[in-house]
Amino acid sequence: MPTEPETIELGEDELREIAGYAAECARRVLSVFERSLPADTRPRHAIDAARAFAAGGRRTAALRQSAWAAYRAAQEAAQAQGQGQGQEAVREAASPGAADAARAASHAAAAAYLHPKASAHQVKHILGAAAHAARAEELASGEEQRVTSGTLAWARHHAPPAVVAVLGRLPAAPPGGGRVGDLVRALDAALRAA
Repeated sequence: MPTEPETIELGEDELREIAGYAAECARRVLSVFERSLPADTRPRHAIDAARAFAAGGRRTAALRQSAWAAYRAAQEAAQAQGQGQGQEAVREAASPGAADAARAASHAAAAAYLHPKASAHQVKHILGAAAHAARAEELASGEEQRVTSGTLAWARHHAPPAVVAVLGRLPAAPPGGGRVGDLVRALDAALRAA
């Protein structure tokens, strides 16, 4: 019985296109985060780092650190939105969607480190910025499904050839992941069908 390959082809040019796409998806919702927490520049730095890599920059420790910093900003925003823990000023400032906007930025910088593994989990690394951007806009709009559909349509129409090509080498997006997982699967299916 033949087995599935453990790895896929993944060129640096493809990584750059994927990171650039992820950065553009995250950039679209950066204002959702910055309206709530204007002094926190971690998501902006992550997007800028992803764009620099996409434009020909090197994968450096600073790029990876910017992804983690944006992730921490997302955690802090989620905590501020959630159970009321953390600093009072942050708790009052965080708005719906801010955490997902920061997660989109984190995914953008992390896209440069996509692994050439033939794993469905890698789909989340390719489409995570787009899915979190869609969720950020959905939350910021008060769960308006029309907004979500528009964001996913934008992501589908702006996906560069490398995104579609690499998705075609991977299994479909895995189950789970809550609402963001649903958005990843919807976008994955739409891109594969195109």
